[in-house]
Amino acid sequence: MQLARANGKILIHDNGSFYEALGITGDIETFGVGAALDQLSSITKGALVETPTALEAPLPRPEQLFAVGLNYRNHAHEMDLPLPTTPMVFTKFPSCIGDPNTDVSIPGDTTDWEAELVIVVGTTGRNIPVQSAMHHVAGYMVGQDVSERTVQMSSTPAQFSLGKSYRNFAPMGPWLTTADEIADPNNLQIECALNGQMMQDESTSDMAFSVPEIVAYISTICELRRGDLIFTGSPAGVGQGQNPKRFLVDGDVLVTSISGLGTITNTFVEEN
Repeated sequence: MQLARANGKILIHDNGSFYEALGITGDIETFGVGAALDQLSSITKGALVETPTALEAPLPRPEQLFAVGLNYRNHAHEMDLPLPTTPMVFTKFPSCIGDPNTDVSIPGDTTDWEAELVIVVGTTGRNIPVQSAMHHVAGYMVGQDVSERTVQMSSTPAQFSLGKSYRNFAPMGPWLTTADEIADPNNLQIECALNGQMMQDESTSDMAFSVPEIVAYISTICELRRGDLIFTGSPAGVGQGQNPKRFLVDGDVLVTSISGLGTITNTFVEEN
């Protein structure tokens, strides 16, 4: 099942068409699809509705928003950095969440793209074993972990969170695809094209730490709560990894896709 948000309502997306989502009783206006995560098995498809002109971020207000750095082997290689021995976890602040196809303002000269698989936590837990971690996953989304590299690396040691948390620096969607639709989240093709040129084209099998390993690891430190989001890392092909480096400029269009999950499109505009 794919659950989208538009006009303050949750809709079921099915092969390009949208339907009413029936059986949801939570606070949709505040939490979007997050209000329905404990009701997924009881949601049913209602009447066909007109295709929305714009989709909204499926989960606009997660309590926690985690991200994992250097989690693809080829990306670590292009950055000339060693793979971490444990997941390198940082935070993006929830105020940076953007709609799937939103425009993104460029705050500096070194704004970069990072296509990512986003985990949606479905069941609260702490000290979750790897073997049962998938039972805590509600589903997945396409995301962009947009990064202003100068701000990200301005401190010693580097402090990632602020440089990755400008407005709309976490566009995601276009809908939540429930976990039962994805046989193996570590066997999905993730792609990102810049102005029509493919920049990132990698399988999630290149992850150093798998989806269940990430969920289990974070839960040994923080309680993972229903509706939390986890960005799982970016494959090779980011702007900082190019030779010469290529950062985002006014008018650039990023199209980010993951097999089985959909596509988001973001236009980057010079900040006023």
